[in-house]
Amino acid sequence: MPLTFEMDPSITHELSDGLCVLWRDVTNASGAVGFVPPVTVEDVRHDLLSHLAAVDDGRTRMMIGRDEQGEIVAAAFLSFNTHRLKRHWCSVYTVMVQPALQGKGYGRDLMSEVEKEARGMEGITALKLTCRGGLGLERFYLGCGYREVGRLPGAIEVAEGDLRDDVIFWLALA
Repeated sequence: MPLTFEMDPSITHELSDGLCVLWRDVTNASGAVGFVPPVTVEDVRHDLLSHLAAVDDGRTRMMIGRDEQGEIVAAAFLSFNTHRLKRHWCSVYTVMVQPALQGKGYGRDLMSEVEKEARGMEGITALKLTCRGGLGLERFYLGCGYREVGRLPGAIEVAEGDLRDDVIFWLALA
């Protein structure tokens, strides 16, 4: 079952609700997307609305993936830099694939689509992303062509006394 990817779809209630469900499901499956489980749709809605406001303002781009039934099952965001010396690269964040579909290549497909779109953006020569250490995500991003360029030890506190590294990755496009 191939996914259908779309960059910057219209922001509708259906899109917002679908992304909230995806974010909840990914988090509750122990995904590292800014929350610690358990969460509800309402727990993630505020952060999603901030993401969508940035898309609406043109500061961020959004890639979504839909399954054959049209359900949103994958998403990623690309944020433009506003600093004049950093406008040549984007940050990739809140990368999500529906847990039931993980391990089937859809995450790589999503990252490939993000890279393809970024290559088509005028003046963008690289992508940066970070991930929470300790979950095996490093292997995934390395497999997508990114290289680890830094690590902030213990920078993410997921629970009292549970500190994880913030791992920084870079993908040169030029």
